[in-house]
Amino acid sequence: MTDGIETKRFTKNDGGFVCQHCGREVMPLGYSSRNHCPFCLWSLHLDVNPGDRASECGGQMQPIKAEPDPKKGYILTHRCTVCGALRRNRTAHEAVVQPDDIRKIIALTVGRY
Repeated sequence: MTDGIETKRFTKNDGGFVCQHCGREVMPLGYSSRNHCPFCLWSLHLDVNPGDRASECGGQMQPIKAEPDPKKGYILTHRCTVCGALRRNRTAHEAVVQPDDIRKIIALTVGRY
């Protein structure tokens, strides 16, 4: 917080993209920022805060675990293969268009993916 004004920590940035890990085309989520591939669950280290595209790293983010959350569904943890940064992101396993692969999410909850 700066001078009583709270800075926004989330920027909606819901464009489609081609996954740099598996090469599949990823469609926009439609209601929030899609930050990882729904097919392989990999991401890119593009953000400092969600959706801002302010990171200079650009490395691939490997999904390393998933945790169930009673209010948010599942939370994925990614580790950057370049700088080692860790980021946590909500899954979109219930999305209408290209839902996240729930089998891979479940496998990550027990460390098998």
